[in-house]
Amino acid sequence: MPRSAELGIVDWDHPDSWNRVEAVGALETLVDRGVVETPVYDIARNRAVATTTLHARPTDLVLAEGIFAAEVIGELRERELLAGAYCVHHHRFVTFVWRLLRDLSERRKPPWTLVRRGLALMRDEPRVVARQAALGAVSARAKDLEPMLSGLATAAGQPRS
Repeated sequence: MPRSAELGIVDWDHPDSWNRVEAVGALETLVDRGVVETPVYDIARNRAVATTTLHARPTDLVLAEGIFAAEVIGELRERELLAGAYCVHHHRFVTFVWRLLRDLSERRKPPWTLVRRGLALMRDEPRVVARQAALGAVSARAKDLEPMLSGLATAAGQPRS
């Protein structure tokens, strides 16, 4: 697993911390078959601890979200699995506060580690947003996303052939 040079802990925000091939395969299986089993990760324990089953109907719009979603835009587009790609973001400080509250409530790491990691991510956020845009994601604010997704759902309402 990649490690944060600054903090010496597993860097769950690094693309090498996940399996891209399996992620794309899981999305394709979900769209084609309507069901897929995926891992459940425990960040505090730095590993997968269980699995869960996801279901999707042929008319569902499947949303893949997270720090690595932009990493697979090209592959999903090539496989005709992509209806749209967005990098949803807020002001950096808002993201820092929400991330810190989530991570503290889930006891992901010791509090001081979470604060230091959150500050580093806050400083890096403009680069992350720019990289996701370079990979094909449209920059969007959360308040603007609902109409965009409604349009995608309407356009993508037909089952994949």
